[in-house]
Amino acid sequence: MAYAAALGETHARYYDTTAPEGVLAHPLFPVCYEWPLAQPLRNLPALRPLFPRLLHAQHDLRIARPPRAGETLRVSARIAGVSQRRPGAFVVFRFEARDAAGELVTVTNFGALYRDVPVESAQGEGMEDPPSSGVEMKPVGTIPVSPTAAHVYTECARIWNPIHTDIAYARAAGLPGLILHGTATLALSVSRTLHGVDPAKVRRVRCRFAGMVPMPSTLTVLAAREAQEIAFETRNERGEAVISRGSVTLGA
Repeated sequence: MAYAAALGETHARYYDTTAPEGVLAHPLFPVCYEWPLAQPLRNLPALRPLFPRLLHAQHDLRIARPPRAGETLRVSARIAGVSQRRPGAFVVFRFEARDAAGELVTVTNFGALYRDVPVESAQGEGMEDPPSSGVEMKPVGTIPVSPTAAHVYTECARIWNPIHTDIAYARAAGLPGLILHGTATLALSVSRTLHGVDPAKVRRVRCRFAGMVPMPSTLTVLAAREAQEIAFETRNERGEAVISRGSVTLGA
């Protein structure tokens, strides 16, 4: 409920504790239970000194079924692969969540780019760019990003990263100022994309992060639907993409 509130969601399904199926989780909610395992990975001896260079470059979330309020999930994390890209080292963190019966609930490939870091040799699995939709997208909503958006999201999602809330740390990391979390930008974009669509039907969300979101700012989400696939893109005030090649896949 706190995560939905951080996104400005008002749909009753995100807050109705009397519903027989329980409170509905926002499609991007898995980032909340993945974050505690992201920390040990980022703090591995080889990666910890490089943390200020890390950028969230890609995201690919698959939802076998929405997580249910009150259940206990077992979440695992590992480094699935590393490869060289022009801006630096590209590392794929993989998170898997399973229920008490061992059945898969969600799996996420988190593409992390370590700026200006060379790779001696590629290993493990790569992560392909999301495909370009090639369809004409039209505006479906705007996202007003307030000066306090990152602080609210940080506490409601329980995702703590000082580049989003500590101006001194952000500048020391080479950023011009505080920026909104990539997962917050993605979650807000998905909310606009799903206008009139049952969020419980979302089975996959993927995108490429193309730019930073300063605060305050105003974003515009463009989308187009073809059958069970919704393509979307999020742009800043200058018309530049901050999320590109976004897509939401719906199930039955």
